[in-house]
Amino acid sequence: MEQNKLREWEYKCIQEEPPQCTAGCPIHVDARLFVKQAGQGDWEAALKTLAKTMPFPKILGRVCDHPCEPVCKRGEAGEPIAIGALERACVETAQEKVKGVMLPRKDKRVAVIGSGLSSMTVAWDLLRKGYRITVFEPGERLGGTLWEFPETILPPDVITEELSLLESLGAVITLSAQVARDDFIAGIHGEFDAVFVGLDVADLNLHDLELEPLTLATSRKGLFAGGDCRKDGRLSPITEAFEGRRAATSIDRYVMNVSMDNGRENEGPFVTRLYTNVEGLEPLPRLTPADPNSGYSTGEAIREAERCIQCECMECVKVCLYLERYKGYPKKYARQVFNNERVIYGAARTKNQFVNSCSTCGLCETVCPNDFFMGDLCLQARRTMNEQKLMPPSFHEFALKDMAHGNGERFALCSHEPGRQESAWLYFPSCQLCATSPGEVLSSYRHLRERLSGGVGIMLRCCGAPAFWAGRDDLFREALDTVRNEWERLGRPRVVTACSTCRSIFQDHLPEMESVSLWKVIEETGLPGGEGTGTGTTVAVADPCITRNDPETQGSVRRIVQSLGISIEELPLSGGKPECCGYGGLMYNANPGLARDVIAHRATVSNNDYLAYCAMCRDNFAAAGKRVSHLIELLFPTAPGGDPAARGWISWSERRTNRAKVREGILRELGGKGEWMVEDYEGIVLRMAPDVRKRIDERRILEDDLRRVIDHAERTGKRLENLRTGCYRAYCQTENVTFWVDYTPGEEGFTVHNAYCHRMKIVGVKQ
Repeated sequence: MEQNKLREWEYKCIQEEPPQCTAGCPIHVDARLFVKQAGQGDWEAALKTLAKTMPFPKILGRVCDHPCEPVCKRGEAGEPIAIGALERACVETAQEKVKGVMLPRKDKRVAVIGSGLSSMTVAWDLLRKGYRITVFEPGERLGGTLWEFPETILPPDVITEELSLLESLGAVITLSAQVARDDFIAGIHGEFDAVFVGLDVADLNLHDLELEPLTLATSRKGLFAGGDCRKDGRLSPITEAFEGRRAATSIDRYVMNVSMDNGRENEGPFVTRLYTNVEGLEPLPRLTPADPNSGYSTGEAIREAERCIQCECMECVKVCLYLERYKGYPKKYARQVFNNERVIYGAARTKNQFVNSCSTCGLCETVCPNDFFMGDLCLQARRTMNEQKLMPPSFHEFALKDMAHGNGERFALCSHEPGRQESAWLYFPSCQLCATSPGEVLSSYRHLRERLSGGVGIMLRCCGAPAFWAGRDDLFREALDTVRNEWERLGRPRVVTACSTCRSIFQDHLPEMESVSLWKVIEETGLPGGEGTGTGTTVAVADPCITRNDPETQGSVRRIVQSLGISIEELPLSGGKPECCGYGGLMYNANPGLARDVIAHRATVSNNDYLAYCAMCRDNFAAAGKRVSHLIELLFPTAPGGDPAARGWISWSERRTNRAKVREGILRELGGKGEWMVEDYEGIVLRMAPDVRKRIDERRILEDDLRRVIDHAERTGKRLENLRTGCYRAYCQTENVTFWVDYTPGEEGFTVHNAYCHRMKIVGVKQ
């Protein structure tokens, strides 16, 4: 990923954008953090937060006209947070004194005329940047219009104490200065590098000077002016402070001889890009203090601050366990992916599992106000890792081998309908549906041949999705090219897909190959058993994540289910926002623990049985102990006892056997036998307890892997025997993986007690 591309990704994520209260504040006080600290009763920390951006916080904290409150998001569900009252409570409660931190002294001098809030902010900001400041005040005390506030609001000793900070930082204060004289400004102009004039100074004539609004520079070089900010005839202290800060920035740039107007778009109030969802938030009124004159007590202030919703976006993290698990958000993840790609060869790459754990389902993009798609980011990273030959094989190897099996001699097949030499239609049931429901696939194929005219061919193979998810563009293009070539060989028929992932792959990457879902065809041509054959039960329809942009298929499924006499429960995340089942993007291969948590979470959303129309959704929910059936099982029932939801999970070894059954069934109808070379080890009979079988399957160890190890051990005698139990332990390396099996021989086969595998080689020993 290039730097400019990173910036594009970062810009899409708005989580780090300021909340409305901060953006609405002219000087951008971090009101969100301040209110959080107030809600915790940490007044000293809250004061430090104010002082970070607020000059003289013990003054402004009492008199600020709080423009942050009208834009507070809490106001959309109740009343805005009383931020102004909380600031007052804070500065009256906190004991710590505000300290000014200075940069090293500069040999630059600035004159400040007047001592209202704008002038004092200029002096405060420039002192902290190291400038030598002289304040010329026409009156006998500093503070200007601050003395107009009632003492109950702003006590005189607070004004005196706060403004004394200027002298403590080294400012020279000149009181009773004759600033109204016509020659005063001209006289000091040559002595200082810049001059600021507070417009709230009485009897000061500057009408002949033009003022530039952005920089507050006047038409006289080196002279700046601002202040006297009133709203509806009343002082706006926070706006005065803002004008002083804006002038201080301009003076600093002017003295340093850099552009005074570049990059200042977000100075002052602005509209933030941050999105905060308040849907479903309980409306709460503002807390009224027991004594309105004295304001909130500390306890009342804490309770009022606790109403704050701490604005943030995090819409994607709220609905995605993957994003939540890594304790960040997309902008942060984009930086991590960028940095990970630039780690020196040979060094540890810390985010490999992260980029390979995303299901690429697209739910994040759907809920994101700015369409940030983590799946796209992760897929790009996977492709880069493959191009750099830095992708650990363990993440995707099993899935790619399963894809190779789906495109191998024991499953792959493409043929016209038996007895025909042309095909108007082509059934593509998918490798995974054939793996989980072989009898139903054969029945559905017969149904299509009965209902559709012009001949219905069939293609058994994998669409290439595992290679796409793995970032293996070479294998993906190879799979697509084969599908396209076979489709063209059959005369470019219209494709009927039973798998939504396959259909999505074809629509996105083989657009010339027109496709329609099996469920749409069945809805239009009629159900195989007629309508109203259901039991009157209710099922929760579990939409596959890939159908979020396919309302046509979702609608067909629901209408079919209702035609069967079954009621439907809609899950909270369905339709345009379905969650992944843990298989998409090869999550289960890269991060089994996360995938199990994702499956368990989704399987517990409803107490009703689930109805899936994705084979992997059905199998993953079943593996988690959820009663679930596939739509094809309701339409073409073969389950013993008539309860497909009780069928349970299916091992990866069974899946391969089931694919072979589909191929054999089609070949029988075509008049063939479907034979292939059978290895000797494949005849070994295995016995396993159910828990052992499931544990081994979760480790992605096939029964044929066990047979190879046992066959090798029995032929070579290379095995370790436990003399106490009679159990053998043996290993065998196949390609990149070494498998270990604990087993006991028997009269009619071998009992397997455990098996595991490592990506390792046993060196120094011949196999």
